[in-house]
Amino acid sequence: MPLIVMCGYPCSGKTRRAEELKVYFEQNTGRKVHIVADEALDVDKNTVYADSQKEKNVRASLKAQVERTVNKDHIVILDSLNYIKGYRYELFCLIKHTQTPHCLVYCLTSEQVSSTWNTSREAAEQYTQEIFDALVLRFEAPDSRNRWDSPLFSILEDDTLPYEAISDALFKRKAPPPNQSTQSQPLSSANFLYELDKITQDVLMAIFNAQKTSVPGDLISVPGATEKIELTRSVNMAELRKLRRQFISYTKMHPTENTGHISNILFLQRNGSSKDFVPVAEERSVVAVWLLVVHVMSRCTA
Repeated sequence: MPLIVMCGYPCSGKTRRAEELKVYFEQNTGRKVHIVADEALDVDKNTVYADSQKEKNVRASLKAQVERTVNKDHIVILDSLNYIKGYRYELFCLIKHTQTPHCLVYCLTSEQVSSTWNTSREAAEQYTQEIFDALVLRFEAPDSRNRWDSPLFSILEDDTLPYEAISDALFKRKAPPPNQSTQSQPLSSANFLYELDKITQDVLMAIFNAQKTSVPGDLISVPGATEKIELTRSVNMAELRKLRRQFISYTKMHPTENTGHISNILFLQRNGSSKDFVPVAEERSVVAVWLLVVHVMSRCTA
């Protein structure tokens, strides 16, 4: 159901406010409330925020957990810094895809107050001063003029949460309409993503290994496909992985009703350009479609 995104400086009271919201909604709506928080990942925050790649991985994990938890019956509260506007936009796209309302609760404190609250914590729970200062410097404050930051509730440290206004924003407001970039068909096969990952990995390895005993111009067979491909040059693992990632990303937005088929989304390539695809209404195996994507550096033959 609805998503509440917490936002604010480190040690600005986000967790306390999230718990207050949880109690209110469970008591007044009878709905189950899930809090998705950094602590659940069991990571050292100073280590994470000192490394951009680790921080990116943590954000991805939190977003994935939100995506798994959001449904028609429950309320989800994301209790994290959420200080990057681009990340908040990603969350906005997620709720557009699931067609559920959301709001942003901004715990508005001064840098001095947050720093004092940080140093009052137990040593193991504190941000180092260096990390704290860096996060404050990088913080991108929400702006209600941005659709991904709206509706926005800015809460000062001594304020009482506007529970009714937040509730109205979540339950009396229409969800943002999905668009072509966020809407996908429902996955009818529960293990679709698992099968997609496994099949494309098998294709990748088949092509890579076949090149060890073949030369450009040889026909290469891959598991599960009715087509063979004739590679016009050697293709390294990095290229194959890149194409595989691109295909998986596309297929997640255009899922099939069966892991062995794709309906109405077979993409043929023209003029040898990976940017020039045209859709045709056919059904082929997932593998066969990926083979046509691999046509970026080869040509497919029946």
